[in-house]
Amino acid sequence: MRAGKLDKTISIERAGTVVDDYGTPTEGWATIATVRAQIIQQTTQEFLAAPGTNAETATVFRIRHRDGLQVADRITYAGRAFDLKEVKELGRREGLDLRCVASE
Repeated sequence: MRAGKLDKTISIERAGTVVDDYGTPTEGWATIATVRAQIIQQTTQEFLAAPGTNAETATVFRIRHRDGLQVADRITYAGRAFDLKEVKELGRREGLDLRCVASE
C-alpha cells in the first residue's frame, strides 16, 4: 500500500460512555483512532422501502491494517458520519477496506 494514496484523514469512533466538558458521563461517540485513508469508491444506490424509494450513499475507505474494528463503529470524514457495514482484510494484514453508508 503506497503512502501517497492515503490522502484523506478519517476518524474511527466507537459508541460508549464519554465524559463531557462538565465531567458528566453521557452516551455518545468516542474517537478511538485518527488514521490516513484512501477513498476507493463512492456510489449512490436506490432501493425500495415500504413508504417509497430511498437513496443510500455507500463509500469504501482503504486504511492500513488495524486490529479491533467492529461493524458497530462509525467513520467520520469531512464532517459527515458513516456507519460501518463491512470490514474486509486485504492480503496478509496489509490493509482494510471499510465499506460504509452515510448516516442520516
